[in-house]
Amino acid sequence: MSHCHDTTPCASNCDHKKTRIDHLFWGSLFGVSGLLVLALFFSTWISAYPWLTSMAHSTHHMMLAMWPGIIAGVLFSGLLSKVPKEFMMSILGKGGTVAGLLRASGAGVLLDLCSHGILMVGMKLYERGASSGQVIAFLLASPWNSFSLTVILIGLIGLKWTLLFIVLSMLVALVTGFIFDYLVKTGVLPKNPNTVVVSEHFAFWTDAKQRISSTSFNVSFFKGLVMTGVRDSKMVVRWLLFGVLLASSLRTFLDPSLYERFFGPSFLGLGITILVATLLEVCSEGSTPIAADIVTRAHAPGNGFAFLMAGVATDYTEIMVLKDRTKSWKIALFLPLITVPQVLIIAFILNLMA
Repeated sequence: MSHCHDTTPCASNCDHKKTRIDHLFWGSLFGVSGLLVLALFFSTWISAYPWLTSMAHSTHHMMLAMWPGIIAGVLFSGLLSKVPKEFMMSILGKGGTVAGLLRASGAGVLLDLCSHGILMVGMKLYERGASSGQVIAFLLASPWNSFSLTVILIGLIGLKWTLLFIVLSMLVALVTGFIFDYLVKTGVLPKNPNTVVVSEHFAFWTDAKQRISSTSFNVSFFKGLVMTGVRDSKMVVRWLLFGVLLASSLRTFLDPSLYERFFGPSFLGLGITILVATLLEVCSEGSTPIAADIVTRAHAPGNGFAFLMAGVATDYTEIMVLKDRTKSWKIALFLPLITVPQVLIIAFILNLMA
């Protein structure tokens, strides 16, 4: 009988790595799937258990709102994986520059995806070489600034407040992105290991035409695109599913009437708004009408703005995904640390304007 040793050629055959089970992903998937089955097929049976009914229907409503953004995010992620890093950085511009931050913020505003789809795309941009500041600016500028949600928001709170919210959110995105890039430059935050330096002689359009003409857009291409998107998005989806379970639990066991009482334009109302935005895992489609109610019913436009922005800056899913993708707790925790003070100051001023 032969035995393998580290010094023998067969050592590589003996070193079988055990596949680690992603307990968070599979546990969250099982939980969400179970609640969806109960909501869709066993509503009558679970009606005897109010808490279970609430959790099941909350999960159903959230997944109903989230699935288009998740699918779009998976497809965009797969598509970006086909784009060479040099192309990506030539489009986004050089990291650590004002022009690069403006391009990243503009891309976030123009991309019509919900916050969950945007998160997938943002993590792919980091993988393709975007600076930490560009990724943060992209995430902060985009979740509710899509064209469709902007139109909805105009109908709910009016053109004046909507335009002001958009301008101020882009300002927060740019300032936060600039601070992030500065902290990376000074060594406080780690650099993106995927950073790519684009050659001055790189001809974007010429190279793009050559690559497109040599690419076969067949079934195999699109299959690979989807499979890559699914694989690369798993890290984000695991936290999204966990966030759905967490949010449905909060909606079930916390009295929502308490929120409505304390959303007024006061320090207490602003503090509670930030707290609720932090605890409540709501996609951009869900946060927009809630923020509009805060503006119109509580007469607190600052709190409405804070709900939209803090929902992104303090989102549990976003923070954990940032930590996983960047391998840095610092980058993840600096997002709320830098963003929330800006949001509080702006919200306070907006409340005074009301």
